[in-house]
Amino acid sequence: MTLTTIDCDYTGPEFACAFLRVEGDECAFVETNTSHATPRLLDALARAGRAPEDVRWIIVTHVHLDHAGGAASLMKACPRATLLAHPRAARHLIDPSRIIAGATAVYGEEAFAQLYGTIEPVAAERVRALEDGERVPFGAGELTFLHTRGHANHHFVVHDPQADTVFTGDAFGLVYPRLQRGRVFALPSTSPTDFDAAAAVDSIARILGLGAATVSLTHYGQHREQAEIAEQLRAWLEVSRAIVADGCDVAAAEARLAATLEDAVTRAGLTLDANDRRLLSLDLRLNAQGLAHAASRADAPRR
Repeated sequence: MTLTTIDCDYTGPEFACAFLRVEGDECAFVETNTSHATPRLLDALARAGRAPEDVRWIIVTHVHLDHAGGAASLMKACPRATLLAHPRAARHLIDPSRIIAGATAVYGEEAFAQLYGTIEPVAAERVRALEDGERVPFGAGELTFLHTRGHANHHFVVHDPQADTVFTGDAFGLVYPRLQRGRVFALPSTSPTDFDAAAAVDSIARILGLGAATVSLTHYGQHREQAEIAEQLRAWLEVSRAIVADGCDVAAAEARLAATLEDAVTRAGLTLDANDRRLLSLDLRLNAQGLAHAASRADAPRR
C-alpha cells in the first residue's frame, strides 16, 4: 500500500496537490487539478511502477476547477477508470458547459486557458455519483464517501482506513507548507458560492470523528495535527459567520479577513515576506467574495 502526494504546480509549487493511492493491483487518484497537471499525475503513476490501465477510480472531492478541471483529461488517459463524484457534482462533469461559462466570465478566455486548459465532458457511463456514507471496494478494503457541506454543497470527503487518512478536499482548510514554521498554520476556504459557516463547522467535526491518523489536504499535503488545525479553522469560521451576519460587501469582508490574518500571524509567531503575502492574497480575495455572496443571500443570518 502506498500513498503519494503529487504537486500539481497550480499557480506555483506546493499550492495544490493530488494523491495517488496504490493498493494491491489497483490504483486510485484523488483530485485531478487541471488538465495541465495530467502529465504530472501520469508520471507519478509510472514512477510507482503502474500503468494507466491499473487505475480503477478517479475521485474528485468537488467540481471547483483546481480540484476537478483535469478530470476529463485524466479519464481519457486511464481507459478503465470510473470517475467518482458527489451527486451534485456528477452532472457538471458530464456537461461542464456551465462551469466553463462561469469561469470564463470571471477570468476571460486567455486567462482561463492558461489556468485550466481544455475541459471536455466525461461520458455519463463512466461517472458514478455517490450518496452520503456510500462505500466502494478498493484493494483489500473500502473507501467511504461522506458528504461535507460548508465550502460547497457538492463536496464530499473520502475516508481511507487502509491508509488511515481522510482526503478532505477543501472541507478541512488550507495548510500551505511554506507557512508551517514551528506550529501548524491553517485557514479555511470560504470562496463563492455555497459558503455556510454552520455546515462547515459540522463538517470539521465529522472529519475529526472518523479518527484517522492523518488528514490529506488538497491545499496541501498530509497532516497529523488535526486538533490544532480544527481549532484554528473554527476561529476563522466564527469571524466569517460574523462578516456574513453584518452584511459586508467584498471590500469590507476582505478588510476584516486581512485584520484576522494579521492577528493569526502574530499569535503563530510568523513573519510574512512578500512571497507569503502573495500566496495568501488570492485566498483573502476569494474568501471575501464568498462571504459577501453569502451575506447577499436572502436566507443569510443577520445579527
